Amino acid sequence: MLQTALKYDLRVPANGHIELRVPFPSGAHITVFVVEEPAERFDDLLAAAESSLSFWDNPLDDEDWNHA
Repeated sequence: MLQTALKYDLRVPANGHIELRVPFPSGAHITVFVVEEPAERFDDLLAAAESSLSFWDNPLDDEDWNHA
């Protein structure tokens, strides 16, 4: 079964009411997950972690792990 996931980053207004336009036909059954974004974001750490894997390209480390 093919499922389409959509992500919307929204700020809840004072009235607490959010309205979304979705690309699904009228009458389609959908499931909605609502998750509050954490107060502290870790975008900088995530970007650093994804920026390079060269740290792991180390022959000494490879030798240690290959014989572990």
